[in-house]
Amino acid sequence: MSKQGNVAIAPADGRLGILIPGMGAVTSTFIAGVEAIKRGIADPVGSLTQLGTIRLGKRTEGQTPRIKDFVPLTPLECLSFGAWDIFEDNAYEAAIGAKVLDRSLLDQLKEPLSAIQPMKAVFDNNYVRRIHGPNVKTGANKMELAESLMDDIREFQRRNNCTRLVMIWCGSTEVFHKAAAVHRTLSAFEDGLRKSDPDIAPSQIYAYAALKLRVPFANGAPNLTTDVPALLELARQNEVPICGKDFKTGQTYMKTLLAPGFKARMLGVSGWFSTNILGNRDGEVLEDPGSFKTKEETKLSVLEQILQPDLYPKLYKDLYHAVRINYYPPRGDAKEGWDNIDIFGWLGYPMQIKIDFLCRDSILAAPLVLDLVLFMDLAQRAGMKGIQEWLSFYFKGPMTAPGLYPEHDIFIQLMKLKNTLRWMQGEDLITHLGLEYYD
Repeated sequence: MSKQGNVAIAPADGRLGILIPGMGAVTSTFIAGVEAIKRGIADPVGSLTQLGTIRLGKRTEGQTPRIKDFVPLTPLECLSFGAWDIFEDNAYEAAIGAKVLDRSLLDQLKEPLSAIQPMKAVFDNNYVRRIHGPNVKTGANKMELAESLMDDIREFQRRNNCTRLVMIWCGSTEVFHKAAAVHRTLSAFEDGLRKSDPDIAPSQIYAYAALKLRVPFANGAPNLTTDVPALLELARQNEVPICGKDFKTGQTYMKTLLAPGFKARMLGVSGWFSTNILGNRDGEVLEDPGSFKTKEETKLSVLEQILQPDLYPKLYKDLYHAVRINYYPPRGDAKEGWDNIDIFGWLGYPMQIKIDFLCRDSILAAPLVLDLVLFMDLAQRAGMKGIQEWLSFYFKGPMTAPGLYPEHDIFIQLMKLKNTLRWMQGEDLITHLGLEYYD
Protein backbone atom coordinates (compact mmCIF):
# COMPACT_ATOMS: atom_id res chain seq x y z
CA MET A 1 0.00 0.00 0.00
CA SER A 2 1.48 3.34 -1.05
CA LYS A 3 0.21 6.89 -0.40
CA GLN A 4 1.26 9.07 -3.33
CA GLY A 5 -1.73 11.39 -3.36
CA ASN A 6 -4.92 11.99 -1.41
CA VAL A 7 -5.75 8.29 -1.02
CA ALA A 8 -3.73 5.17 -0.35
CA ILE A 9 -3.91 2.96 -3.45
CA ALA A 10 -2.95 -0.70 -3.14
CA PRO A 11 -0.72 -1.89 -6.00
CA ALA A 12 -2.22 -3.75 -8.97
CA ASP A 13 -0.29 -6.92 -8.17
CA GLY A 14 -1.34 -10.32 -9.47
CA ARG A 15 -4.20 -11.19 -11.79
CA LEU A 16 -7.52 -9.37 -12.05
CA GLY A 17 -10.50 -11.60 -12.82
CA ILE A 18 -13.29 -10.11 -14.97
CA LEU A 19 -16.61 -11.87 -14.35
CA ILE A 20 -19.41 -11.13 -16.82
CA PRO A 21 -23.07 -12.18 -16.77
CA GLY A 22 -23.86 -12.60 -20.47
CA MET A 23 -21.57 -14.05 -23.16
CA GLY A 24 -23.19 -12.26 -26.07
CA ALA A 25 -21.93 -9.82 -28.67
CA VAL A 26 -20.53 -7.22 -26.26
CA THR A 27 -18.69 -9.73 -24.05
CA SER A 28 -17.22 -11.78 -26.88
CA THR A 29 -16.13 -8.61 -28.71
CA PHE A 30 -14.55 -7.23 -25.52
CA ILE A 31 -12.62 -10.41 -24.71
CA ALA A 32 -11.51 -10.96 -28.31
CA GLY A 33 -10.40 -7.34 -28.51
CA VAL A 34 -8.26 -7.57 -25.37
CA GLU A 35 -6.65 -10.78 -26.66
CA ALA A 36 -5.95 -9.14 -30.03
CA ILE A 37 -4.43 -6.07 -28.38
CA LYS A 38 -2.23 -8.23 -26.16
CA ARG A 39 -0.89 -9.96 -29.27
CA GLY A 40 -0.16 -6.68 -31.05
CA ILE A 41 -2.60 -7.32 -33.91
CA ALA A 42 -5.01 -4.48 -33.03
CA ASP A 43 -5.09 -1.15 -31.21
CA PRO A 44 -7.34 -0.25 -28.22
CA VAL A 45 -9.25 2.43 -30.12
CA GLY A 46 -12.04 3.91 -28.01
CA SER A 47 -10.41 3.14 -24.65
CA LEU A 48 -9.64 6.12 -22.43
CA THR A 49 -7.53 3.99 -20.08
CA GLN A 50 -5.29 2.77 -22.90
CA LEU A 51 -5.01 5.77 -25.24
CA GLY A 52 -6.20 8.76 -23.21
CA THR A 53 -3.96 11.37 -21.64
CA ILE A 54 -4.43 13.64 -18.64
CA ARG A 55 -3.10 17.16 -18.29
CA LEU A 56 -1.31 18.03 -15.07
CA GLY A 57 -0.53 21.55 -13.84
CA LYS A 58 -0.47 24.61 -16.07
CA ARG A 59 -0.79 24.49 -19.84
CA THR A 60 2.71 25.92 -20.16
CA GLU A 61 4.24 23.00 -18.27
CA GLY A 62 3.45 20.44 -20.97
CA GLN A 63 2.64 17.57 -18.60
CA THR A 64 0.24 15.17 -20.33
CA PRO A 65 0.99 11.57 -19.34
CA ARG A 66 -1.08 8.63 -20.51
CA ILE A 67 -3.78 7.80 -17.97
CA LYS A 68 -2.47 4.23 -17.68
CA ASP A 69 0.93 5.65 -16.73
CA PHE A 70 -0.52 8.20 -14.30
CA VAL A 71 -2.64 5.89 -12.12
CA PRO A 72 -1.78 2.25 -11.28
CA LEU A 73 -4.09 0.29 -13.57
CA THR A 74 -3.92 -3.45 -14.10
CA PRO A 75 -2.01 -4.35 -17.30
CA LEU A 76 -4.01 -6.18 -19.96
CA GLU A 77 -1.62 -9.13 -19.66
CA CYS A 78 -2.89 -9.69 -16.10
CA LEU A 79 -6.60 -10.06 -16.94
CA SER A 80 -8.54 -13.34 -16.73
CA PHE A 81 -12.09 -13.72 -18.07
CA GLY A 82 -15.12 -15.68 -16.93
CA ALA A 83 -18.79 -15.50 -17.86
CA TRP A 84 -22.25 -16.93 -17.31
CA ASP A 85 -24.72 -17.46 -20.14
CA ILE A 86 -27.91 -19.37 -20.87
CA PHE A 87 -26.26 -20.71 -24.04
CA GLU A 88 -23.35 -23.17 -23.92
CA ASP A 89 -21.18 -21.58 -26.65
CA ASN A 90 -17.64 -20.74 -25.58
CA ALA A 91 -16.28 -17.26 -26.27
CA TYR A 92 -14.95 -18.24 -29.71
CA GLU A 93 -18.29 -19.77 -30.75
CA ALA A 94 -20.22 -16.84 -29.27
CA ALA A 95 -18.07 -14.36 -31.20
CA ILE A 96 -18.65 -16.25 -34.45
CA GLY A 97 -22.39 -16.30 -33.77
CA ALA A 98 -22.47 -12.59 -32.94
CA LYS A 99 -20.94 -11.74 -36.35
CA VAL A 100 -19.29 -8.58 -35.06
CA LEU A 101 -15.64 -9.43 -35.77
CA ASP A 102 -14.11 -10.91 -38.92
CA ARG A 103 -13.61 -14.67 -38.90
CA SER A 104 -9.97 -14.19 -39.92
CA LEU A 105 -9.32 -12.23 -36.72
CA LEU A 106 -11.23 -14.67 -34.54
CA ASP A 107 -9.30 -17.63 -35.93
CA GLN A 108 -6.08 -16.03 -34.72
CA LEU A 109 -7.60 -15.89 -31.24
CA LYS A 110 -9.29 -19.30 -31.24
CA GLU A 111 -7.15 -20.87 -28.51
CA PRO A 112 -7.72 -18.31 -25.71
CA LEU A 113 -11.36 -17.72 -26.67
CA SER A 114 -12.25 -21.41 -26.84
CA ALA A 115 -10.94 -21.86 -23.31
CA ILE A 116 -13.65 -19.56 -21.89
CA GLN A 117 -16.68 -21.77 -21.31
CA PRO A 118 -19.74 -20.06 -19.80
CA MET A 119 -21.00 -21.14 -16.40
CA LYS A 120 -24.67 -21.93 -15.91
CA ALA A 121 -26.65 -18.71 -15.64
CA VAL A 122 -29.32 -17.44 -13.29
CA PHE A 123 -32.21 -16.73 -15.64
CA ASP A 124 -35.92 -15.94 -15.41
CA ASN A 125 -38.15 -15.67 -18.47
CA ASN A 126 -40.40 -13.30 -16.56
CA TYR A 127 -37.57 -10.74 -16.85
CA VAL A 128 -36.26 -11.57 -20.35
CA ARG A 129 -39.07 -13.03 -22.44
CA ARG A 130 -37.76 -13.31 -25.98
CA ILE A 131 -34.81 -15.70 -25.57
CA HIS A 132 -34.47 -19.20 -24.13
CA GLY A 133 -31.43 -21.36 -23.47
CA PRO A 134 -30.44 -24.65 -21.79
CA ASN A 135 -27.48 -23.53 -19.65
CA VAL A 136 -29.51 -22.40 -16.64
CA LYS A 137 -29.10 -22.91 -12.89
CA THR A 138 -31.79 -24.49 -10.75
CA GLY A 139 -32.27 -24.07 -7.01
CA ALA A 140 -34.81 -24.36 -4.22
CA ASN A 141 -35.00 -20.57 -3.99
CA LYS A 142 -33.23 -17.41 -5.11
CA MET A 143 -30.89 -17.44 -2.13
CA GLU A 144 -29.68 -20.86 -3.23
CA LEU A 145 -29.06 -19.44 -6.71
CA ALA A 146 -27.08 -16.55 -5.18
CA GLU A 147 -25.00 -19.02 -3.15
CA SER A 148 -24.36 -21.03 -6.32
CA LEU A 149 -23.07 -17.86 -8.01
CA MET A 150 -20.80 -17.22 -5.02
CA ASP A 151 -19.43 -20.75 -5.39
CA ASP A 152 -18.76 -20.01 -9.09
CA ILE A 153 -16.93 -16.80 -8.16
CA ARG A 154 -14.72 -18.52 -5.57
CA GLU A 155 -13.92 -21.38 -7.93
CA PHE A 156 -13.09 -19.01 -10.80
CA GLN A 157 -10.77 -17.03 -8.54
CA ARG A 158 -9.02 -20.19 -7.32
CA ARG A 159 -8.70 -21.76 -10.77
CA ASN A 160 -7.32 -18.58 -12.38
CA ASN A 161 -5.15 -17.57 -9.42
CA CYS A 162 -6.73 -14.09 -9.27
CA THR A 163 -5.89 -11.71 -6.45
CA ARG A 164 -8.83 -9.40 -7.26
CA LEU A 165 -12.16 -9.54 -9.11
CA VAL A 166 -14.63 -7.21 -10.83
CA MET A 167 -18.12 -8.09 -12.13
CA ILE A 168 -19.77 -6.21 -14.99
CA TRP A 169 -23.27 -6.93 -16.28
CA CYS A 170 -23.33 -7.39 -20.07
CA GLY A 171 -26.51 -9.45 -20.14
CA SER A 172 -29.86 -8.65 -21.70
CA THR A 173 -32.13 -5.77 -20.73
CA GLU A 174 -34.69 -6.95 -18.18
CA VAL A 175 -38.32 -5.89 -18.21
CA PHE A 176 -39.08 -2.59 -16.55
CA HIS A 177 -39.86 -2.73 -12.86
CA LYS A 178 -39.70 -0.31 -9.96
CA ALA A 179 -38.25 -0.78 -6.51
CA ALA A 180 -40.61 -2.72 -4.24
CA ALA A 181 -40.85 -3.42 -0.52
CA VAL A 182 -38.30 -6.23 -0.84
CA HIS A 183 -35.69 -3.68 -2.00
CA ARG A 184 -36.00 -1.29 0.95
CA THR A 185 -33.47 -2.89 3.30
CA LEU A 186 -30.79 -5.55 3.09
CA SER A 187 -32.59 -7.76 5.60
CA ALA A 188 -35.82 -7.53 3.57
CA PHE A 189 -33.89 -8.36 0.40
CA GLU A 190 -32.21 -11.42 1.93
CA ASP A 191 -35.56 -12.60 3.27
CA GLY A 192 -36.95 -12.10 -0.23
CA LEU A 193 -34.16 -14.24 -1.71
CA ARG A 194 -35.07 -17.07 0.67
CA LYS A 195 -38.74 -16.70 -0.32
CA SER A 196 -37.99 -16.29 -4.05
CA ASP A 197 -39.74 -12.93 -4.15
CA PRO A 198 -40.79 -12.25 -7.77
CA ASP A 199 -39.62 -8.63 -7.48
CA ILE A 200 -35.96 -9.75 -7.24
CA ALA A 201 -34.53 -9.82 -10.76
CA PRO A 202 -31.72 -12.13 -11.96
CA SER A 203 -29.36 -9.15 -12.30
CA GLN A 204 -29.96 -8.36 -8.63
CA ILE A 205 -29.03 -11.92 -7.65
CA TYR A 206 -25.72 -11.51 -9.49
CA ALA A 207 -25.14 -8.12 -7.85
CA TYR A 208 -25.92 -9.52 -4.41
CA ALA A 209 -23.48 -12.42 -4.90
CA ALA A 210 -20.74 -10.03 -6.03
CA LEU A 211 -21.22 -7.51 -3.24
CA LYS A 212 -21.40 -10.21 -0.56
CA LEU A 213 -17.94 -11.34 -1.68
CA ARG A 214 -16.70 -7.72 -1.86
CA VAL A 215 -16.44 -7.80 -5.65
CA PRO A 216 -17.02 -4.40 -7.39
CA PHE A 217 -20.11 -4.42 -9.61
CA ALA A 218 -20.82 -2.34 -12.74
CA ASN A 219 -24.18 -2.41 -14.51
CA GLY A 220 -24.00 -2.09 -18.30
CA ALA A 221 -27.77 -2.38 -18.85
CA PRO A 222 -30.65 -0.08 -17.85
CA ASN A 223 -31.93 -2.66 -15.33
CA LEU A 224 -32.82 -1.54 -11.80
CA THR A 225 -30.18 -3.93 -10.33
CA THR A 226 -28.08 -2.09 -7.71
CA ASP A 227 -30.14 1.10 -7.86
CA VAL A 228 -32.14 0.09 -4.76
CA PRO A 229 -31.59 0.83 -1.05
CA ALA A 230 -30.90 -2.80 -0.11
CA LEU A 231 -27.95 -3.25 -2.45
CA LEU A 232 -26.67 0.26 -1.83
CA GLU A 233 -26.64 -0.68 1.86
CA LEU A 234 -24.70 -3.87 1.11
CA ALA A 235 -22.16 -1.96 -1.01
CA ARG A 236 -21.55 0.51 1.83
CA GLN A 237 -21.47 -2.21 4.47
CA ASN A 238 -18.88 -4.28 2.60
CA GLU A 239 -17.06 -1.18 1.29
CA VAL A 240 -17.46 -2.10 -2.38
CA PRO A 241 -17.66 0.32 -5.35
CA ILE A 242 -20.65 0.10 -7.69
CA CYS A 243 -21.59 2.02 -10.83
CA GLY A 244 -24.07 2.05 -13.70
CA LYS A 245 -26.23 2.05 -15.62
CA ASP A 246 -26.58 1.29 -19.34
CA PHE A 247 -23.49 1.73 -21.53
CA LYS A 248 -23.53 5.02 -23.43
CA THR A 249 -22.67 3.91 -26.96
CA GLY A 250 -24.55 4.97 -30.08
CA GLN A 251 -27.53 7.28 -30.28
CA THR A 252 -27.43 8.49 -26.68
CA TYR A 253 -23.72 9.19 -27.03
CA MET A 254 -24.57 11.54 -29.89
CA LYS A 255 -27.26 13.24 -27.78
CA THR A 256 -24.81 13.95 -24.97
CA LEU A 257 -22.47 15.52 -27.52
CA LEU A 258 -25.06 17.70 -29.27
CA ALA A 259 -27.43 18.78 -26.50
CA PRO A 260 -24.71 20.54 -24.42
CA GLY A 261 -23.77 22.48 -27.56
CA PHE A 262 -27.33 23.65 -28.12
CA LYS A 263 -27.65 24.79 -24.51
CA ALA A 264 -24.22 26.45 -24.54
CA ARG A 265 -25.37 28.66 -27.44
CA MET A 266 -28.90 29.13 -26.02
CA LEU A 267 -30.48 27.55 -29.09
CA GLY A 268 -33.98 26.20 -28.59
CA VAL A 269 -35.10 22.62 -29.27
CA SER A 270 -38.74 21.94 -30.08
CA GLY A 271 -38.50 18.27 -31.05
CA TRP A 272 -36.09 15.33 -31.04
CA PHE A 273 -37.26 12.11 -32.67
CA SER A 274 -34.98 9.08 -32.43
CA THR A 275 -35.39 5.67 -33.97
CA ASN A 276 -33.11 2.64 -34.09
CA ILE A 277 -32.91 -0.57 -36.07
CA LEU A 278 -30.68 -3.43 -34.96
CA GLY A 279 -30.64 -7.17 -35.45
CA ASN A 280 -28.53 -8.67 -32.68
CA ARG A 281 -29.74 -10.47 -29.53
CA ASP A 282 -30.21 -7.08 -27.86
CA GLY A 283 -32.60 -6.04 -30.61
CA GLU A 284 -34.57 -9.26 -30.25
CA VAL A 285 -34.88 -8.79 -26.48
CA LEU A 286 -35.97 -5.16 -26.91
CA GLU A 287 -38.84 -6.27 -29.15
CA ASP A 288 -40.57 -7.10 -25.88
CA PRO A 289 -42.43 -3.99 -24.62
CA GLY A 290 -41.33 -4.61 -21.03
CA SER A 291 -37.63 -4.65 -21.89
CA PHE A 292 -38.05 -1.68 -24.24
CA LYS A 293 -39.66 0.32 -21.43
CA THR A 294 -36.52 -0.20 -19.32
CA LYS A 295 -34.30 1.01 -22.15
CA GLU A 296 -36.63 3.90 -23.00
CA GLU A 297 -36.41 5.29 -19.47
CA THR A 298 -32.65 5.86 -19.68
CA LYS A 299 -32.75 7.11 -23.27
CA LEU A 300 -35.44 9.70 -22.51
CA SER A 301 -33.85 10.98 -19.29
CA VAL A 302 -30.75 12.39 -21.00
CA LEU A 303 -32.21 15.52 -22.62
CA GLU A 304 -34.26 16.47 -19.57
CA GLN A 305 -31.17 16.69 -17.39
CA ILE A 306 -28.87 18.34 -19.94
CA LEU A 307 -31.27 21.00 -21.23
CA GLN A 308 -32.83 21.87 -17.83
CA PRO A 309 -36.25 23.07 -19.09
CA ASP A 310 -37.14 24.43 -15.65
CA LEU A 311 -34.29 26.92 -15.96
CA TYR A 312 -34.82 27.62 -19.67
CA PRO A 313 -38.57 27.26 -20.29
CA LYS A 314 -38.60 29.43 -23.42
CA LEU A 315 -36.05 27.15 -25.07
CA TYR A 316 -36.91 23.63 -23.88
CA LYS A 317 -40.13 23.48 -21.87
CA ASP A 318 -42.27 22.21 -24.76
CA LEU A 319 -39.65 19.84 -26.23
CA TYR A 320 -41.22 16.73 -27.79
CA HIS A 321 -38.85 13.79 -27.33
CA ALA A 322 -39.59 10.29 -28.65
CA VAL A 323 -37.46 7.14 -28.91
CA ARG A 324 -38.20 4.02 -30.97
CA ILE A 325 -36.30 0.73 -31.30
CA ASN A 326 -37.08 -1.84 -33.98
CA TYR A 327 -35.69 -5.36 -34.35
CA TYR A 328 -34.40 -5.83 -37.89
CA PRO A 329 -32.46 -9.11 -38.24
CA PRO A 330 -30.59 -8.32 -41.50
CA ARG A 331 -28.70 -5.49 -39.80
CA GLY A 332 -27.10 -7.71 -37.13
CA ASP A 333 -24.85 -5.79 -34.73
CA ALA A 334 -24.46 -2.91 -37.20
CA LYS A 335 -27.14 -0.73 -35.62
CA GLU A 336 -28.56 2.34 -37.34
CA GLY A 337 -29.59 5.25 -35.16
CA TRP A 338 -31.53 7.99 -36.94
CA ASP A 339 -32.35 11.36 -35.33
CA ASN A 340 -34.49 14.24 -36.53
CA ILE A 341 -33.89 17.37 -34.43
CA ASP A 342 -36.00 20.50 -34.75
CA ILE A 343 -34.20 23.51 -33.29
CA PHE A 344 -34.87 27.24 -33.38
CA GLY A 345 -32.66 30.29 -33.18
CA TRP A 346 -32.72 34.08 -33.26
CA LEU A 347 -36.29 35.42 -33.18
CA GLY A 348 -37.60 31.85 -33.06
CA TYR A 349 -36.72 30.94 -36.64
CA PRO A 350 -36.75 27.13 -37.15
CA MET A 351 -33.89 24.92 -38.34
CA GLN A 352 -33.37 21.17 -38.60
CA ILE A 353 -30.56 18.71 -38.00
CA LYS A 354 -30.67 15.10 -39.21
CA ILE A 355 -28.23 12.41 -38.09
CA ASP A 356 -27.90 8.88 -39.44
CA PHE A 357 -25.37 7.08 -37.24
CA LEU A 358 -24.45 3.74 -38.85
CA CYS A 359 -22.69 2.41 -35.81
CA ARG A 360 -21.54 -0.93 -34.48
CA ASP A 361 -23.00 -1.37 -31.03
CA SER A 362 -20.53 -3.89 -29.63
CA ILE A 363 -17.51 -2.13 -31.16
CA LEU A 364 -18.53 1.01 -29.26
CA ALA A 365 -19.34 -0.89 -26.04
CA ALA A 366 -16.24 -3.10 -25.78
CA PRO A 367 -13.75 -0.33 -24.86
CA LEU A 368 -16.22 0.98 -22.27
CA VAL A 369 -16.21 -2.46 -20.62
CA LEU A 370 -12.42 -2.41 -20.51
CA ASP A 371 -12.25 1.07 -18.99
CA LEU A 372 -14.92 0.32 -16.42
CA VAL A 373 -13.38 -2.89 -15.11
CA LEU A 374 -9.95 -1.24 -14.81
CA PHE A 375 -11.32 1.88 -13.12
CA MET A 376 -13.56 -0.13 -10.77
CA ASP A 377 -10.57 -2.20 -9.70
CA LEU A 378 -8.64 1.04 -9.14
CA ALA A 379 -11.51 2.40 -7.03
CA GLN A 380 -11.55 -0.78 -4.94
CA ARG A 381 -7.79 -0.57 -4.34
CA ALA A 382 -8.21 3.09 -3.38
CA GLY A 383 -10.86 2.25 -0.78
CA MET A 384 -13.66 4.05 -2.63
CA LYS A 385 -17.02 2.51 -1.76
CA GLY A 386 -20.61 2.90 -2.92
CA ILE A 387 -21.73 4.73 -6.07
CA GLN A 388 -18.84 5.92 -8.25
CA GLU A 389 -20.37 9.03 -9.83
CA TRP A 390 -17.05 9.94 -11.45
CA LEU A 391 -17.69 7.06 -13.89
CA SER A 392 -20.95 8.62 -15.17
CA PHE A 393 -19.04 9.32 -18.41
CA TYR A 394 -19.74 5.73 -19.48
CA PHE A 395 -23.50 5.50 -18.84
CA LYS A 396 -26.85 6.60 -20.26
CA GLY A 397 -28.50 6.65 -16.83
CA PRO A 398 -25.74 7.39 -14.31
CA MET A 399 -26.32 6.32 -10.72
CA THR A 400 -26.11 9.15 -8.21
CA ALA A 401 -26.24 9.57 -4.47
CA PRO A 402 -29.83 9.80 -3.20
CA GLY A 403 -31.26 13.27 -3.70
CA LEU A 404 -28.85 14.32 -6.46
CA TYR A 405 -29.68 14.59 -10.15
CA PRO A 406 -27.43 12.76 -12.63
CA GLU A 407 -24.98 14.71 -14.77
CA HIS A 408 -25.41 13.84 -18.48
CA ASP A 409 -23.22 16.46 -20.18
CA ILE A 410 -20.37 14.30 -21.51
CA PHE A 411 -17.83 17.11 -21.25
CA ILE A 412 -18.62 17.78 -17.60
CA GLN A 413 -18.55 14.02 -17.01
CA LEU A 414 -15.07 13.77 -18.53
CA MET A 415 -13.84 16.69 -16.45
CA LYS A 416 -15.14 15.00 -13.28
CA LEU A 417 -13.51 11.70 -14.23
CA LYS A 418 -10.11 13.23 -14.87
CA ASN A 419 -10.31 15.48 -11.80
CA THR A 420 -11.02 12.41 -9.69
CA LEU A 421 -7.86 10.79 -11.03
CA ARG A 422 -5.92 14.00 -10.30
CA TRP A 423 -7.36 14.07 -6.77
CA MET A 424 -6.38 10.44 -6.19
CA GLN A 425 -2.77 11.23 -7.03
CA GLY A 426 -2.61 14.53 -5.15
CA GLU A 427 -2.45 16.72 -8.26
CA ASP A 428 -4.18 20.11 -8.57
CA LEU A 429 -7.67 19.95 -10.01
CA ILE A 430 -8.13 21.70 -13.35
CA THR A 431 -10.76 24.46 -13.44
CA HIS A 432 -11.23 27.71 -15.35
CA LEU A 433 -9.73 29.54 -12.35
CA GLY A 434 -6.08 29.47 -11.41
CA LEU A 435 -4.78 26.58 -13.50
CA GLU A 436 -7.34 27.10 -16.28
CA TYR A 437 -9.20 24.10 -17.54
CA TYR A 438 -7.97 22.83 -20.87
CA ASP A 439 -7.89 19.17 -21.71
